Amino acid sequence: MSELEELHEGAEHARANPELMRVSFTMAILAVLVALATLLGHRAHTEELLFQTRAADLWAEYQAKNIRYTIYEVISESASAQSKSMKHQVEGWEAKAAKLEKDKEDLQKEARKLEEEVAIEQKRANRCDISEAILEMALVVTSISLLTRKTIFWSAGVVLGVMGMVAMLSAFM
Repeated sequence: MSELEELHEGAEHARANPELMRVSFTMAILAVLVALATLLGHRAHTEELLFQTRAADLWAEYQAKNIRYTIYEVISESASAQSKSMKHQVEGWEAKAAKLEKDKEDLQKEARKLEEEVAIEQKRANRCDISEAILEMALVVTSISLLTRKTIFWSAGVVLGVMGMVAMLSAFM
């Protein structure tokens, strides 16, 4: 049964028994919170993937520069050993190697920064997922009070709802 059908059923029960109006209202609020937690969780997972992809791209560029750096170093050392007449070319290769070394350091710093962002988004997404699960449990437990007419289930649903909201808010702190 979908959440919308549960809400509709709850509203029908509330019409027959006005005491259950607060239960239906609570269920409506919980359904909105579940939708919000789901949306925020999906967005956090998307951000996590974007940061992960950007970091992987930077590491690939870092590796490419590292390979070229190594090639220039090997060519430079080999040419130096073979002939002193290639001094101008050797200096050029050494200059290119030095520039690549600096570029690698910049890429490494940026990639590490993006990896930190991945970790942050991963934690945020996980907390949103936990929030979504708790809020769904709150919705189900609250709906049990419609069937049993016992307020203990409504109270338990409210407590779970508050826990779910705290979990959602903690994702952004």
